[in-house]
Amino acid sequence: MQDRPKLVGINHIALEVGNLEEALDFYGRIFEVKLRGRIDHAAFVDMGDQFIALMEGPVRDAGGHRHFGLVVDDGSAVRKLARAAGAELLDEESLDFRDPWGNWVQVVEYSKIQLTKADHVLIGMGLQLTKSESALRELAEKNMAPPGPPRVS
Repeated sequence: MQDRPKLVGINHIALEVGNLEEALDFYGRIFEVKLRGRIDHAAFVDMGDQFIALMEGPVRDAGGHRHFGLVVDDGSAVRKLARAAGAELLDEESLDFRDPWGNWVQVVEYSKIQLTKADHVLIGMGLQLTKSESALRELAEKNMAPPGPPRVS
């Protein structure tokens, strides 16, 4: 069998939105939004070394399993801000919601998942984040635990 390239990460995701200005306003009411750039019918929202492309155009029907996951430094205000922005909250246990164009947004806290940003990227983003013991355990099981003493939240 030929060696195949390994998936390393996600550079960006593209979301279909019916109106670009409304989408920037909607997401800006929930999250800190910093634009990486803009072209006709598209805006690129910075997430450190990754980004979200908001693409204005036809929107597919809402529903089903189409979704994406975002990682935040602190999820405590997400539900309140999403509700205030007019998002459809999907359940009382999670931070999941649907935006006005039917995109299912799953939100998790950085400390609770395996995704790990390099220290220099976190510093560039103005963040100092740690991992929970369960996330560190999951990383260690894959031989991916960060070097040095664990920074546990």
